[in-house]
Amino acid sequence: MTTEKRYSEMNEHELRTEIGRLREKAMKAEQLGILNEYAVYQRKAVMAQSFLVDPSTIVPGEIYRIDGDEGVFFQVDYLKGHFAWGYRLGGDRADEALPISMLKSVKTGK
Repeated sequence: MTTEKRYSEMNEHELRTEIGRLREKAMKAEQLGILNEYAVYQRKAVMAQSFLVDPSTIVPGEIYRIDGDEGVFFQVDYLKGHFAWGYRLGGDRADEALPISMLKSVKTGK
Protein backbone atom coordinates (compact mmCIF):
# COMPACT_ATOMS: atom_id res chain seq x y z
CA MET A 1 0.00 0.00 0.00
CA THR A 2 1.41 3.38 -0.97
CA THR A 3 0.93 6.44 1.17
CA GLU A 4 -0.19 9.59 -0.58
CA LYS A 5 1.95 12.69 -0.34
CA ARG A 6 0.52 15.84 1.19
CA TYR A 7 0.22 18.80 -1.15
CA SER A 8 2.78 20.61 1.01
CA GLU A 9 5.31 17.84 0.27
CA MET A 10 4.82 17.95 -3.52
CA ASN A 11 6.95 19.92 -5.95
CA GLU A 12 5.42 22.08 -8.68
CA HIS A 13 5.40 19.32 -11.30
CA GLU A 14 3.72 16.85 -8.91
CA LEU A 15 1.11 19.46 -7.96
CA ARG A 16 0.29 20.23 -11.59
CA THR A 17 0.00 16.50 -12.35
CA GLU A 18 -2.28 16.00 -9.34
CA ILE A 19 -4.47 18.97 -10.36
CA GLY A 20 -4.85 17.49 -13.84
CA ARG A 21 -5.74 14.09 -12.40
CA LEU A 22 -8.33 15.61 -10.07
CA ARG A 23 -9.90 17.67 -12.86
CA GLU A 24 -10.15 14.56 -15.03
CA LYS A 25 -11.86 12.64 -12.21
CA ALA A 26 -14.22 15.59 -11.67
CA MET A 27 -15.12 15.65 -15.36
CA LYS A 28 -15.86 11.90 -15.35
CA ALA A 29 -18.00 12.23 -12.21
CA GLU A 30 -19.94 15.09 -13.80
CA GLN A 31 -20.54 13.06 -16.96
CA LEU A 32 -21.84 10.19 -14.83
CA GLY A 33 -24.13 12.57 -12.93
CA ILE A 34 -22.39 12.01 -9.58
CA LEU A 35 -22.50 15.65 -8.50
CA ASN A 36 -21.27 15.20 -4.92
CA GLU A 37 -18.15 13.38 -6.17
CA TYR A 38 -17.68 16.09 -8.81
CA ALA A 39 -17.74 18.78 -6.09
CA VAL A 40 -15.20 16.89 -3.96
CA TYR A 41 -12.71 16.59 -6.82
CA GLN A 42 -13.20 20.24 -7.81
CA ARG A 43 -12.52 21.37 -4.23
CA LYS A 44 -9.43 19.16 -3.97
CA ALA A 45 -8.09 20.65 -7.21
CA VAL A 46 -8.62 24.18 -5.85
CA MET A 47 -6.80 23.21 -2.66
CA ALA A 48 -3.87 21.76 -4.62
CA GLN A 49 -3.72 24.97 -6.70
CA SER A 50 -3.32 26.95 -3.48
CA PHE A 51 0.09 25.34 -3.00
CA LEU A 52 1.20 26.87 -6.32
CA VAL A 53 0.35 30.38 -5.04
CA ASP A 54 2.88 32.30 -2.97
CA PRO A 55 1.03 33.28 0.24
CA SER A 56 3.02 36.53 0.39
CA THR A 57 1.05 37.74 -2.67
CA ILE A 58 -2.13 37.84 -0.55
CA VAL A 59 -2.11 40.97 1.60
CA PRO A 60 -4.25 41.20 4.74
CA GLY A 61 -6.57 44.20 4.57
CA GLU A 62 -6.85 44.02 0.76
CA ILE A 63 -9.98 43.15 -1.22
CA TYR A 64 -9.96 40.34 -3.81
CA ARG A 65 -12.35 38.88 -6.37
CA ILE A 66 -13.48 35.33 -5.70
CA ASP A 67 -12.66 33.13 -8.68
CA GLY A 68 -15.79 31.30 -9.78
CA ASP A 69 -18.14 33.67 -7.95
CA GLU A 70 -18.60 36.59 -10.35
CA GLY A 71 -19.19 39.98 -8.77
CA VAL A 72 -18.38 38.84 -5.23
CA PHE A 73 -15.49 40.37 -3.32
CA PHE A 74 -13.60 39.12 -0.28
CA GLN A 75 -11.84 41.21 2.37
CA VAL A 76 -8.82 39.35 3.77
CA ASP A 77 -8.25 39.77 7.50
CA TYR A 78 -5.36 37.31 7.91
CA LEU A 79 -3.70 34.25 6.42
CA LYS A 80 -3.28 30.87 8.03
CA GLY A 81 -1.34 28.45 5.88
CA HIS A 82 -2.83 28.41 2.40
CA PHE A 83 -6.17 29.84 3.53
CA ALA A 84 -7.23 33.48 3.64
CA TRP A 85 -9.59 34.32 6.48
CA GLY A 86 -11.99 37.20 6.13
CA TYR A 87 -15.49 37.97 4.91
CA ARG A 88 -17.47 38.55 1.73
CA LEU A 89 -18.36 42.19 1.09
CA GLY A 90 -22.05 42.99 1.13
CA GLY A 91 -22.83 40.02 3.34
CA ASP A 92 -23.32 39.62 7.06
CA ARG A 93 -19.55 39.81 7.67
CA ALA A 94 -19.41 36.18 8.74
CA ASP A 95 -15.82 34.97 8.99
CA GLU A 96 -14.87 32.30 6.51
CA ALA A 97 -11.73 30.81 5.04
CA LEU A 98 -11.02 30.47 1.33
CA PRO A 99 -8.10 28.69 -0.35
CA ILE A 100 -5.76 31.42 -1.60
CA SER A 101 -5.99 30.11 -5.16
CA MET A 102 -9.60 31.36 -5.26
CA LEU A 103 -8.53 34.98 -4.72
CA LYS A 104 -7.83 37.24 -7.69
CA SER A 105 -6.53 40.78 -7.35
CA VAL A 106 -9.00 43.55 -8.15
CA LYS A 107 -6.08 45.82 -9.10
CA THR A 108 -5.10 43.79 -12.17
CA GLY A 109 -8.57 43.89 -13.69
CA LYS A 110 -10.48 40.86 -14.91
